[in-house]
Amino acid sequence: MGKKHGGGNSKAKAMKYLIKADLKVNGSVQRKDIIGAIMGQTEGLLGDELELRKLQRTARIGHVDVEVKSSGGKVSGEILIPSSMDNVETAIIASSLETIDRIGPCAAKIQVKEIQDVRSTKVNAVIDRAKDLLLDMVNTGDAATKTVIEEVRSVLTVGTAKNYHGLTCGPNVESSDSLIIVEGRNDVRNLLTFGVKNAISCDGAGNIKKELIELANKKDTVILAIDGDRGGEMLFRQLNEVLKIDFVAQAPVGQEWELLPQKTATKCLSQKIEAGKFASSLPKDEETEDPEAWLEDGFEAEEAPAEVHEYFDHIENLKNNNAVFVNVDGTISDAVGPAKLAKAADDADGAVAIIINGAITDRVLNIASEAAIEMVVGTKEGKGYASRDDVKAWMKENHS
Repeated sequence: MGKKHGGGNSKAKAMKYLIKADLKVNGSVQRKDIIGAIMGQTEGLLGDELELRKLQRTARIGHVDVEVKSSGGKVSGEILIPSSMDNVETAIIASSLETIDRIGPCAAKIQVKEIQDVRSTKVNAVIDRAKDLLLDMVNTGDAATKTVIEEVRSVLTVGTAKNYHGLTCGPNVESSDSLIIVEGRNDVRNLLTFGVKNAISCDGAGNIKKELIELANKKDTVILAIDGDRGGEMLFRQLNEVLKIDFVAQAPVGQEWELLPQKTATKCLSQKIEAGKFASSLPKDEETEDPEAWLEDGFEAEEAPAEVHEYFDHIENLKNNNAVFVNVDGTISDAVGPAKLAKAADDADGAVAIIINGAITDRVLNIASEAAIEMVVGTKEGKGYASRDDVKAWMKENHS
């Protein structure tokens, strides 16, 4: 490795840029010859204001570092010159190096590879380290305050969802020591927006892939993140029988992971509890219940709550197959026809329900799901209807 050369000021200024240049010399020269050529051959080229020796005395240019190696009678290496000047002046100094064509008696070539922004490099290092620290806090539950996490989150780069044997996941599920298992792909995507990149979906409890079981068994820590409802608890019961679960992080009552805001999601992960304790806290009389029967028949057997009966009353005021949206503040939108339903749903920010004077079809449920509307109220079941986890459906014919 080369030594640092050149003059300098003891009170060095903060360096903004680092000039990096490749050096090739057709002959045998020493470092002092290279330094002498850099200082001597650029002298007077750019005027007094950009003369290297003067710039070093005022600490606008730092020590010139030359790293060289010899092979076969030729010398090659790298020149590093730090600069506290602005980007224009630094670029001029860098380009002047390329005018040097001889070092001593030997032909030489200097080519600038890059001008590195030292501050940007430091910021990127801070961001990368902050990501690691944030994920460590989430996985260990040692976050000091929500404010700290929120501040760090503002500089996180959102990851891209990947595919692991057909399961939606974050990009770090294989490399991370810990794994967060969620139910669906939208749960994974929501966590990615917070910078959590080690989550993977199980796509329900019906048919757990052996690859997921094997992946979980390799991890130091496995966290199951479940929704705050009966379905989430049933998912835990079924997964707990077939794969490794160390901790359970449950969403607040009635809430789902795909819709949780960052602060709530972080709190749930930091307050995770041991799987054994979670299992012992579940009601004993529900463990023998047939989960498939509940999924198929339970919702339809429920008595609609008072607010849904109020929604049924709105149906009578609608034309056939027209629909309105119920906003979070309880107000009702203008009616739209079936052709405009999808666009209206996409534009209905904050809507909590769709009321339609017609059958609830698979198309209507898909529109609600894509717009993150959690409830659909209609007259009866329609074409392709099937109950689903992300949208609750109520039919008036079942509550007449």
